Amino acid sequence: MPGLSPSLRMIYFSQSGKERSQRQEGGYAVKDRFACARREALFGVALFVGYFLWWYGFGYGLGSGDPENYTYVFGLPAWFFWSCVAGFVLFSAVTWFVVSFFFTDIPLDDEGEVDPRA
Repeated sequence: MPGLSPSLRMIYFSQSGKERSQRQEGGYAVKDRFACARREALFGVALFVGYFLWWYGFGYGLGSGDPENYTYVFGLPAWFFWSCVAGFVLFSAVTWFVVSFFFTDIPLDDEGEVDPRA
């Protein structure tokens, strides 16, 4: 560890790798916090990709025809309604569901860290 001072280097290397990764901070192991953050990030990426595919599929699938042959939903072209309006409402509900039932509220700050604003 070239960037650590000698005293920090001694503390760092005095612990085994397992001890460092399982160190408890705020009731959660550091390793568990990273695993949780990775899982939640994958949920976020999956939601984004799903929404993009929905938007692209309806936007270009229904909107690629002649404008004179468009069908309308609530006064909007069907391709716009299904891709932008309905997609936004649907994926907002799906995002709420995922955050409510699959995300875990964990502290992200270090225990014992003093808030300079306090």
